[in-house]
Amino acid sequence: MSETLEVRVKAETITAMKARDGERTTTLRLITTALKNKAIEKREELSDAESQQILASMIKQRRDSIEQFTKGGRPELAAKEAVEIAVIEEFLPKALSTEELSVLVGLVVAQIAEGAAQKPGPKEMGTVIKAVQARLQADGLRAEGRLVSEAVKAALA
Repeated sequence: MSETLEVRVKAETITAMKARDGERTTTLRLITTALKNKAIEKREELSDAESQQILASMIKQRRDSIEQFTKGGRPELAAKEAVEIAVIEEFLPKALSTEELSVLVGLVVAQIAEGAAQKPGPKEMGTVIKAVQARLQADGLRAEGRLVSEAVKAALA
């Protein structure tokens, strides 16, 4: 079995501390804390999928913060958040590009259309999004929910 996310984060934290990389060490400690808190809350070990979900939500929080800091005229804080996103993304599967996501959505829509009498329309958007999310999870890929929603909307229009 491959090493868990927590083990990888712990090893990277030690490496960052030895290299005296303060920002990276801080971000890795934030990841460790978030994973530990969720495990304590759940009262059992986290699966890799759950760990990845936590990291994805951490990235989403930071993207929201960057947006707020940029609007508020605080580019130095936005830059700090961007550095944290880069560190967190190292522990997640590669995010799909917009083009790759569009292709995947097209495949899922075609699969659903095969099972049904006609191509799914805008009313079936929820069903298609769920199918795309399931496919992403099964393939070990990831994409931001907002991007998935936009790609599905474009494919069904």
